Amino acid sequence: MTTTRFRDLLAAEWIKLWSLRSTPWLIGLGSLAIVAFAAQSSLNAYNSWPGFTAMEKATFTPLNEALSALGASMLVIGSGSLGALTIVGEYATGLIRTTLVAVPARHLVVGAKLTVIGAVTLAAGTLISAGTFGVSQAILSGRGVAVSLGDPGVLRVLAANALLVPVSALAGMGIGALVRHTAAAVVTVCAALVIVPTFFKPTVHQWLNDLYALVPFYVWRACLHLPQLRDDPALPTVAGSWAVFVLWPLAAAVVTLIVVRRRDV
Repeated sequence: MTTTRFRDLLAAEWIKLWSLRSTPWLIGLGSLAIVAFAAQSSLNAYNSWPGFTAMEKATFTPLNEALSALGASMLVIGSGSLGALTIVGEYATGLIRTTLVAVPARHLVVGAKLTVIGAVTLAAGTLISAGTFGVSQAILSGRGVAVSLGDPGVLRVLAANALLVPVSALAGMGIGALVRHTAAAVVTVCAALVIVPTFFKPTVHQWLNDLYALVPFYVWRACLHLPQLRDDPALPTVAGSWAVFVLWPLAAAVVTLIVVRRRDV
């Protein structure tokens, strides 16, 4: 298989991705909705600021208005669903048969899918992270509580916010490859990536904390999106959290490859 042929596969996967009716809705309108949500949250904080207690002002974190836990949940569900639909939709329509007849090397097909969805969602995540940060801090600057890119921890938070999108999308693709049913795949994405991890709380049992620290949404919420970290052994570390962000897409890629190569279409 030549480089040119793989470029053709990338072009084909790009066309298939944007031919899905869900793609422009999830990426385009979804991104705008999350930026609008950040603006509304920041405006609420701006308007409520005079009534905040001294303790509330001291513990206020401006970056939480850029991407709150609720906004991140919407982000993960949307990107994870998109990742699942890119492969589930092809099986549902039977297009996968045509694809694999034309390109019997299934690992190259999977590689092209992973590359396209990873690149597109990384670009979307970067725009969302920058957009929510810019809008929220512009609003909060009116109260003198905004942060800048040079402040401690800000760049890490923005990077984590951006990478949460491709990490979720690739994890969703792995789930879609396993489930192969549209509704079931979306429900599984919601449950596995957001709903169940939302209930995870630090406990006195360190083995449970270590288990929680293997889940992307949890390590984002408990570590990576916090500009100032607490020195607490029950919480994930920054290095461990970045490792989770790397390992989940790799594991999803391996799962997708194994399933596509071994299952009949």
